[in-house]
Amino acid sequence: MKPVCLVIGAGAGIGGNVAKRFAQEGYHAVLCRRSDEAALMEMVAGIERDGGSASGFLLNAVKADSIEEHIAAVEADIGPIEVVVYNLGAQIGDRPLADTSYKAFEMGWRLATFGLYRTASTVCPLMENRGRGTILVTSSTAAVRGNGGQHSHAAAMGGRRMLCQTLNAEFAPKGIHVAHIIIDGAVDAPDTLGKMLGPEKFQELREARGLKNDGLLLPDKVADTYFHLSQQHRSAWSHEIDMRSFSDSPWWNG
Repeated sequence: MKPVCLVIGAGAGIGGNVAKRFAQEGYHAVLCRRSDEAALMEMVAGIERDGGSASGFLLNAVKADSIEEHIAAVEADIGPIEVVVYNLGAQIGDRPLADTSYKAFEMGWRLATFGLYRTASTVCPLMENRGRGTILVTSSTAAVRGNGGQHSHAAAMGGRRMLCQTLNAEFAPKGIHVAHIIIDGAVDAPDTLGKMLGPEKFQELREARGLKNDGLLLPDKVADTYFHLSQQHRSAWSHEIDMRSFSDSPWWNG
């Protein structure tokens, strides 16, 4: 039986590439995303064409019991989950306080913080019983710096960071590796940055900063670090790391 890597938030950027990377290393990758089943199944088919093993599922992480039931189904039907990658975003773009509705603010928290809490509440007891497991959490600059217009996003991601710290404090001694990964820069990802900017502006940004310039984070290179974190020896676990392109200023100098 192959070890299972569950990716919650498997778009065409970081999530999909992390799933592909784990499948290349012998894991069965379980890809979950909120919408676009055709794109999801094409990612699964691509992994299988490359010789990997994968499954794809649509998952509405906001719906009551959806995460919990999905984890239980994966454990029962596919196998024990050794790695969880929580990659759901909470970015709604820059909005003044007056334009940030209660609903928008709460949605950021539900996706970024409450969804992770529900995931951990379900999977940590399973991992604890097995004495091992890894939870890799994608985060952002907003987790450590609150910029103007980022009321929902910064509050949600700041909560995500603190939740990772409390999970680490409780479960690291029980053999569960929790890593909070700050993506401190723009990612060359059509499903996230591409949708926010629109195709024309996204391509302009790629030509100005990405592609041969290496000024945008490349999802397949980011995936290498996720896999490395999952393989760290417990005597040298990383709890929090940040990644950015060589030409970006770090968050503390931004």
